[in-house]
Amino acid sequence: MAEWPLTLDVDGLRAAGWRPTPFRQFILKIHSRCDLACTYCYVYKMADSGWQGRPKTMSPQIADATVNRIAEHVDAHRLPEIEVILHGGEPLLAGPGVIRRIVTGVRSAVGDRTRVAATLQTNGVLLDSRYLELFGELEVRVGVSLDGDEEAHDRNRRRADGRGSHRHVVEALRLLTKPEFRRVFGGLLCTIDLGNDPIRVYEALLEFDPPAIDFLLPHGNWTTPPPGRDPDGDATPYADWLITIFDRWYHADHDVPRVRLFEEILHLLLGGASATELVGLSPAAMIVVETDGAIEQSDLLKSVYDGAAATGLHVLRDSFDDALRLPAIAARQLGRAALAGRCRACPISAVCGGGLYVHRYRAGSGFANPSVYCPDLFRLITHIRSRVAADLAAAARDRSPRSADEPA
Repeated sequence: MAEWPLTLDVDGLRAAGWRPTPFRQFILKIHSRCDLACTYCYVYKMADSGWQGRPKTMSPQIADATVNRIAEHVDAHRLPEIEVILHGGEPLLAGPGVIRRIVTGVRSAVGDRTRVAATLQTNGVLLDSRYLELFGELEVRVGVSLDGDEEAHDRNRRRADGRGSHRHVVEALRLLTKPEFRRVFGGLLCTIDLGNDPIRVYEALLEFDPPAIDFLLPHGNWTTPPPGRDPDGDATPYADWLITIFDRWYHADHDVPRVRLFEEILHLLLGGASATELVGLSPAAMIVVETDGAIEQSDLLKSVYDGAAATGLHVLRDSFDDALRLPAIAARQLGRAALAGRCRACPISAVCGGGLYVHRYRAGSGFANPSVYCPDLFRLITHIRSRVAADLAAAARDRSPRSADEPA
């Protein structure tokens, strides 16, 4: 029996008036290998082994076909702005030529009618002045992965021979944060390891004064739980870890970096819409192109089972609109209708949004489940809600007029 969402009737949804959301974020896997062997990597260490059969670098033919497909999609939907994310593996292994070809190609193909925000996510090991000068010229924003101080970072982010990478990443960040390069600094990405002290990690990230920080939950699901997450228990180790940082961040009496997860939750609690798949019910509007030209769903699905991200589509023969017709793509754009019954009944479902889609998988029922991080998300969101409610109540009291005999 097919697992959900393969049973989803997209034609029926369209007949009932639903329309897909065009893709606005294009993740291009320009290199399929990496110079690190991180213990938690969803590409190389988890369920999907497809990287082994793919070319190392995206060829000029595939790069140009991808550029043309992006322009085709932009034209069809009259998109005023898109984001192109250069990813891997380690994208810097592709070399400056591939990066320049894609970034300049997309901007030329879409013309002045569409703004192209270009970003690149790197482990930082190869990041040097040559690349930073290129990124400055092309206006490419750079995100760097850093998991904390040397002990915390090298616990997981090591080379294949076991050597840590922290020293090289720090050297790259010192270069990136120099005045001549700082404008291309997009932020830091940190994957949570419960074995690392949260405040020490946070303070290590603050040393580089990043414009933004992304804290990522390690990938896992109900069938293959993430480290430290008992799917049958009520303990909330990840929420506890994040709350420690949130309280420090929220109550800071000075400027602090944006923390995307915290800001998204705050925005949702105050009635806004989410801009990320991490939380909320906004439709997912991203698509992936692999080095061989295969069009795939979120690459995070590689953590679930072999082939989970596949669509069977290819840039040489298929459009991105063809992907919008697939049940698996529609499922990530249906909002509340895609949530499990337990999630729809939850009082914070509009904020949580069922959690990240890939964390909902359970063999047999597919993705029709709450997140494996459900207790953690509930505790984190309700904690943040209580802090916001207390502040709003205090602000309301301060604005209330006092009677003549009421003490100041």
